[in-house]
Amino acid sequence: MSASATAQFGKRSGQQAQPKLAVVEDSVADTGPSAQAINDIRSLCLSRLEPGAVAGMSSERLATDMEKLISEIATQNRIQLNAREQRGLATELVHDIVGLGPLEPLLSDDTISDIMINGPDRIFIERRGKTVRSAVRFRDRQHLAGICQRIAAAVGRRIDESSPMVDARLADGSRVNIVFQPLALDGPYVSIRKFSKKPIDLAKLVEFGALTPVVAKALEIAARCRLNIIISGGTGSGKTTMMNALSRFIAQDERILTVEDAAELQLQQPHVVRLETRPNSLEGKGEVNQRELVRNALRMRPDRIIIGEVRGGEAFDMLQAMNTGHDGSMSTIHANNTRDALTRVENMVQMGHMGLPSQAIRTQIVGAVDLIVQVARQRDGGRRVTQVSEICGMEGDVIAINDIFKLELNGQDRDGRLQGLYHRSRVPPSFGPRLTYFGLEKVWQEMMAE
Repeated sequence: MSASATAQFGKRSGQQAQPKLAVVEDSVADTGPSAQAINDIRSLCLSRLEPGAVAGMSSERLATDMEKLISEIATQNRIQLNAREQRGLATELVHDIVGLGPLEPLLSDDTISDIMINGPDRIFIERRGKTVRSAVRFRDRQHLAGICQRIAAAVGRRIDESSPMVDARLADGSRVNIVFQPLALDGPYVSIRKFSKKPIDLAKLVEFGALTPVVAKALEIAARCRLNIIISGGTGSGKTTMMNALSRFIAQDERILTVEDAAELQLQQPHVVRLETRPNSLEGKGEVNQRELVRNALRMRPDRIIIGEVRGGEAFDMLQAMNTGHDGSMSTIHANNTRDALTRVENMVQMGHMGLPSQAIRTQIVGAVDLIVQVARQRDGGRRVTQVSEICGMEGDVIAINDIFKLELNGQDRDGRLQGLYHRSRVPPSFGPRLTYFGLEKVWQEMMAE
């Protein structure tokens, strides 16, 4: 009792089609004059800078003045630098002074989705779903450590040997995780998850091959019907991208509260209240975790609560929020499939030391969660929706679920892109009354009959 819809898969989800770019060139410190000569010029330039004057300059003006200063110092010290080398060194210094050093070219490249730094001279990037090594380098560990501390300080956090792990974000919303010595044996280690500068909607995800138009329409209806949705998937599978896309169907007059470890959601509505966790201070005090924020969010009269990622005891508070009139709430979770996602939620509630029996927890889940959307990163680099499952109720001690859509791969094309079919269920959804309430029952039936 199922039908199939062909899925035409293309580029990985969450990325825009871009012309193929060359790998970012290496630092000028490895070309032209000796590295020692370049280091001498760099040190002399930095020693002559007036911090107060630099603070008020634009990057363009600073680069121009830096080129003049480099030319002057090179002439005085009889070091031969051509115009290209002077311009390259000036750009490098500007990036070090007002930016994030060698990371700036990678951050400005829209075709790069992930930057993974395994030490000062081992930097990898993900471009169009494939990971390759970059030619970009830091000068040494101290150079890399300084950039890490600048990233952490920008969001009021710290990273050092006494606090060697931190989650942070960049000005453009990109998510950053940093691990310092002594935990990072060859580090510091930095992982940067970049996000598209242009908001991505379901239509774009269809274009990228993440799902078919029918699946996209079903998810749009689910969001408009204010179903409580959990987006499940592995690391880097596109969970946040999917949540951002679904959030575009939230009405403009709704009050939305977001709770995140590091703020990365890109909601477009005007009435959004963003809450972010806080780590301990230097004195080991002042930590505010997600669970406390979720509890407080319930007192702030939200229409919807969106939790960036459920990782622990806050799962219980999330279920409470979904069960107490905050329909249309969303969250993400790490799991391999929709059934595993339910098990993970149950386990995390137990982590919160609620003392609830499994049966009671499962009853809470059934009453709170309407839909689970499973996304996955697959071997061709594509991010795709692999399951859309509704929570139907309880069958004895087991939560009953129905796969409204389930992807079955059946090969690949000449370019190595995976091909597959979405099998869809003909069973009427358990949220039928919600469809009727919002006047979308007929639209759902016509969509599923296509």
